[in-house]
Amino acid sequence: MSKQNFKPLQATLTVSRKAYITPHYIRIFLTGESVPAFSNTTIGVNNKILIPPAGINTVYFPEFDYDKKQWKPQPDEIRPIVRTYTHRGINLQKKEIYIDFVAHGDEGSASSWAIHAQKGDLLGVLMKDGKSELYGKAANYLLVGDATAIPVLGAILEDLPETAKGICIIEVHSKEDEQQLSTKADIKFIWLYNSSPQLGSNIAAVVKQQSLPEHSRSGYVAAEFSSVKEIRHYLRKEKGWKQEELYAYSYWKSGVAEDKSATERYEENESGK
Repeated sequence: MSKQNFKPLQATLTVSRKAYITPHYIRIFLTGESVPAFSNTTIGVNNKILIPPAGINTVYFPEFDYDKKQWKPQPDEIRPIVRTYTHRGINLQKKEIYIDFVAHGDEGSASSWAIHAQKGDLLGVLMKDGKSELYGKAANYLLVGDATAIPVLGAILEDLPETAKGICIIEVHSKEDEQQLSTKADIKFIWLYNSSPQLGSNIAAVVKQQSLPEHSRSGYVAAEFSSVKEIRHYLRKEKGWKQEELYAYSYWKSGVAEDKSATERYEENESGK
């Protein structure tokens, strides 16, 4: 989608409360005096969360080298764990923003933090200021994602007009992890269940089974690296979708931590434009 150069916002926030939306989905509410500064951001866009090391009660924000697409080095003892998440919502009256996490055990740094988060715990949040276009406007939509994409797909669904039609395919751990996603649009929901997404996914095959729109269409795909690559190839090369009709982005790569797979995912995402 369209990108602009916005000044960065950064804030150290504290956990005010948390809730399990489903057995494998946690919503963390964060509060602080800096929350109103996020009022002009777009719900559903990416942000960076910064988890301070154990025993450190301050979030030390690193500087980002935009030319090299990487964070400038910091001493190990203060360097936070940086992960990409989605700005899911804001409540200015309560001075809260909230971020949703997939709870897949302690093997993931962010998942582990969310599972064990307590009221008063610190989290750094870094994102761009200003409004941005989250998705392409059309009459017909194809929305596809795994559990990591539910926040952005939920934001898109909430924003769609009642005249819109489409299909939304989402893969989650089990039936108990289905969510009630609000939308005024005429959307057909297809829920897939996969308790071991790191071992593979059927989501691309299900996309290929659908009767897809031929005109006034917009696609948004966000999932694991190999699934996104296959879906993008199918839509662009076999079904003739144009670049401006499809946004496809890999949020993670199976078996590789986010910071280790960032370069490869970035290059693949750029090559698919």
